[in-house]
Amino acid sequence: MSAGTRVFVARLAGTAVFDPIGDPVGRVRDVVVLVRAKGAPRVVGLVVEVPGRRRVFLPMTRVTSIDAGQVITTGLVNLRRFEQRAMESLVLGELLDRTVTLRDGSGEVSVEDVSIARQRNGDWLIDQLFVRRREPGRSTLGLRRRGATLVVDVDAVSTLAQGVRGQGAAALLEAYEDMRPADLADVLHELGDTRRLEVAAALDNDRLADVLEELPEDDQVSILSGLETTRAADVLEAMEPDDAADLLHELPDAQAARLLELMEPEEAEDVRRLLAYDEDTAGGMMTTEPVILGPETTIAAALAQIRRQDLPPALASVVFVARPPLETPTGRFLGVAHFQRLLREPPHAAVGSVIDTDAEALTADAPLGRVTRLLAAYDLLALPVLDDDRRLLGAVSVDDVLDHLLPDDWRESHDEGLDSVPDAQEVPRG
Repeated sequence: MSAGTRVFVARLAGTAVFDPIGDPVGRVRDVVVLVRAKGAPRVVGLVVEVPGRRRVFLPMTRVTSIDAGQVITTGLVNLRRFEQRAMESLVLGELLDRTVTLRDGSGEVSVEDVSIARQRNGDWLIDQLFVRRREPGRSTLGLRRRGATLVVDVDAVSTLAQGVRGQGAAALLEAYEDMRPADLADVLHELGDTRRLEVAAALDNDRLADVLEELPEDDQVSILSGLETTRAADVLEAMEPDDAADLLHELPDAQAARLLELMEPEEAEDVRRLLAYDEDTAGGMMTTEPVILGPETTIAAALAQIRRQDLPPALASVVFVARPPLETPTGRFLGVAHFQRLLREPPHAAVGSVIDTDAEALTADAPLGRVTRLLAAYDLLALPVLDDDRRLLGAVSVDDVLDHLLPDDWRESHDEGLDSVPDAQEVPRG
């Protein structure tokens, strides 16, 4: 790797990392820099996501090559989970979209990308910024004017090392647009409180709802409480009813009541019904929106329903069959039609002809232990929850149960055994 190698960081996001013999190590998720009051910011390492969604620190001293589409390392990777230090900044997470001032007096610009370059002494520095001028006012269509873009040397701007002032999140989200919700949740969790809220607020309602469901409870509460109240209610509507109810359980009663008032009546009613149950019962864990069909529905139509992209895999494994009405609480519950059985039958046949009428069911007050035993004993991914009149109230899926069985901090806990491996020697940073 020759001196003068330059890489723009936004293009580096997601790049595969390999060891010297070509075996994959992980993917680049961010770049760690020391932003100093004087001098160019120095790159100290990469944040690399390794299998198991663990983010680790890879020092630049162990990077032997950065080429198009790949990063090559010396093969030594410390598997201790990455923890950002006080003087460090994440390029994608914290520097993109930051407002800085041009030293020539021509105004303010926002940072859309940065380039890092290897110096003759082997150090990596931020040497250039790809920026966009901030244009005041709006166009005739009511949209904010987009200023001209330019590439400037890093020493051509001031305030890069100062605190964030109204930082946006467009460039960061563009770099992470292909991330799964769980992975983007990991990124948000690692950001500071202010930056986390800025990024969350820039997501659309559906994307933010998906990400919230993957965050620890403290982060969920912090983000929802930081949003404007009507926006928070819209996000709750976009969440699965059981996840929305779990989140409202963590809020002060007055705040939860206000948000329920602002939600659409039908969405709020589903959540209110779930809030009435204890959290560790079938009623408290269930979703009120499984796939529910009438017995006359064709198998072709049933398969189309479970192919929906927004449907969790556990709920796509089974169709719940009931008499009208088909919204919970339904008419009389008839049974379930399992996905594999549907695949074996003619598409024009009725779902009612292939239902399992002996399927195990739960009452709303069934404790967590009973739910777990039934799922395990019958190798099921979801179970119906019925009232005394055999009306379907909802369904409990295996992922709902796992959320209640795992410790509260499972999203943050380290993977056991990965913090002490032969090659995991500590490397000084900074």
